[in-house]
Amino acid sequence: MSEFVICINNDGNPASLLVGKVYRTLPDTEAQSHSMLRVIDEDKSEPDGYLYPASMFAPIELPEVARRALMAVGA
Repeated sequence: MSEFVICINNDGNPASLLVGKVYRTLPDTEAQSHSMLRVIDEDKSEPDGYLYPASMFAPIELPEVARRALMAVGA
């Protein structure tokens, strides 16, 4: 899975996820085996991220400069 995803559906999670926003994923092979992603969401209080259905996101590839900028701000 991509290191970054864009939210395409926030049904049931409007306070935690913004449609159209780029989020960083964290590696979690067990979650992926259940079609889930571990994502650093708007709350940011949980450093290990939260699990969401993978169908709520689309993987994206970012230019290196954008990837570094997002990693620096903890996206």
